[in-house]
Amino acid sequence: MIAAFDVHYVGDRYAWAAAVLFRVYTDAWPASEYVAFIDRVSPYESGQFYRRELPCILRLLDRFDEPPHEMIIDGYVMLGDLPGLGRSLFDSFQGRIPVVGVAKSLYGEAPAVEVFRGGSGRPLYVTTAGIEPSERSASIASMHGAHRIPTLLKRVDLLARQQMILTP
Repeated sequence: MIAAFDVHYVGDRYAWAAAVLFRVYTDAWPASEYVAFIDRVSPYESGQFYRRELPCILRLLDRFDEPPHEMIIDGYVMLGDLPGLGRSLFDSFQGRIPVVGVAKSLYGEAPAVEVFRGGSGRPLYVTTAGIEPSERSASIASMHGAHRIPTLLKRVDLLARQQMILTP
C-alpha cells in the first residue's frame, strides 16, 4: 500500500493526523483511512517543522496493520542541504520505505521537480528519498483528479481538517 499523510494543528497543543492508503497512484478511492488525535504536539520551530509533524505521523503509523511500501507527505523531503520532514520520516525506517514529498509552494533553494496538473499554471513540487524524483513526479502527475491537487491528496487533507471540529 501507498500511504499519504497530512497533519492539521489546533492551536499550539493539539493536532489531528490523517492517512489514506491506496494501491496504485491512479486510484480514485482510498483502500482505507486512518485518523489519530495527538494531544501533545511539540512547539513550532522555524526550519525544524519535522520535530513537530514527524511524531504525529509515527503515532498514526502505529495504527497500521503493516507498514506501507511507500509514503507521501505534504511538504519537502529536503530543505536545500537540510533534512525536511520527508527525509526524517525516511530515516525513521532506516531508508527501507521510500518517501515522496508533495509541496504546494516553492521553498527557497530546495531542489524539486515541478508537476503541472489539471491545466493549472501553478505547479506542485515533488521531492523524494529512496526513489528517483522523476519517477515519482510522473506518478503524482498520473494521480486521479482533474485539478491541481490529486483526489487522494485532497482527501487526506480534508480528513484531517474535518476532525478538527471534534477537538475537545
